[in-house]
Amino acid sequence: MSPRIKVAPSLLSADFSSLAKDIKRVEKAGADMLHVDIMDGHFVPNITIGPLIVKYVRKVTKLPLDVHLMIENPKKYINAFLSAGSDMITAHIEVVSIKEIKAMAADLKAQGVKFGIALNPSTPLSRIKPVLKFVDFVLIMSVNPGFSGQVFIPSVLIKIRELRKIFKKDIAVDGGINALTGKKVRNAGANILAAGSYIFGAKNTKKAIDSLR
Repeated sequence: MSPRIKVAPSLLSADFSSLAKDIKRVEKAGADMLHVDIMDGHFVPNITIGPLIVKYVRKVTKLPLDVHLMIENPKKYINAFLSAGSDMITAHIEVVSIKEIKAMAADLKAQGVKFGIALNPSTPLSRIKPVLKFVDFVLIMSVNPGFSGQVFIPSVLIKIRELRKIFKKDIAVDGGINALTGKKVRNAGANILAAGSYIFGAKNTKKAIDSLR
């Protein structure tokens, strides 16, 4: 039996001048969690938000916060994001070792926080196979990380299919997700869909979220 389909609106596409209002809008429309992209200007060519914003997001919603660390040194900042109220932490395989992943996974599990590993479109699936037994979920990037609004990269569908054959837990996909690409990644085996502009830019938020299921 495949894991339940979940929709995670990506806050990077929200209106930060009325962030609480946008969060309530997607929460009311049926979002399962919130995807929070953290960028440091080093691992990716952009800078977004830090623990302070996550702390205030935590105050306005009860939805689980999936904090995606697109940063060079996740181990250094992970406690700050935990203190801010993160429910799920994702680090990139491109910047962490197997030893670090094992330690982070054990630490987060002890605190009741889920830990996931992410990989970029150009990173082969073989890179994460040694750590699958330590993580709660895998996040497959379907665009090159760094900016919202990019076009979905179709070649990642092969990666999703291959992963689903060997991994029974949650598989998330982030980047260029809409009704059309959402159907493709679901059919490939993904069950958590992170979508930004497609949801926050929709006239009918509930309809957009429902279409991803």
